Amino acid sequence: MTAGGATSGSFDTLLQLIGRLTYVWTNTESLLIHLIAGLSGTDKETATVIFLTLNTTRARVDLVERLAKLDRTPASDRKRVLALTHDVTRLSAVRNHYAHSIYSFDEEKGEVRTIMMRIADRKQDIRIGKTRSIDSEAIAEIEDNITHIADLNARFWALIKDRGYPV
Repeated sequence: MTAGGATSGSFDTLLQLIGRLTYVWTNTESLLIHLIAGLSGTDKETATVIFLTLNTTRARVDLVERLAKLDRTPASDRKRVLALTHDVTRLSAVRNHYAHSIYSFDEEKGEVRTIMMRIADRKQDIRIGKTRSIDSEAIAEIEDNITHIADLNARFWALIKDRGYPV
């Protein structure tokens, strides 16, 4: 990165980081399958069908949270599961930003920007195409998010193993 923006090499770095972010995210989100199986008392194959039928992270997290809140779930397990799902939701913001954006690279100026592909409904109007510059702070945010998601992954596995959920 340069003070005014990005270089071609840093654009490649950005793309590699987004690839890593996507990789760690999908690996960690798929661990919800094991929680669905364990909390619902079913097998991994059935839990996978349920997971794939729910086509958003929010729906999958909602299901896991609701299963965890059933009376049959021990309070200590409920607390651990809800902490995990809270962190999934919190960490999804950065991933969602980069997954639902297009990228603009100005080779002359060396600037890289994300352009959100989302409509923001307001009371009297709509806003589209919100842009964000990719600078060293944005790169650090992505790297930090990757680290936190990898940590979340380890916490998922610890719970899955502790409780003997289907793997």
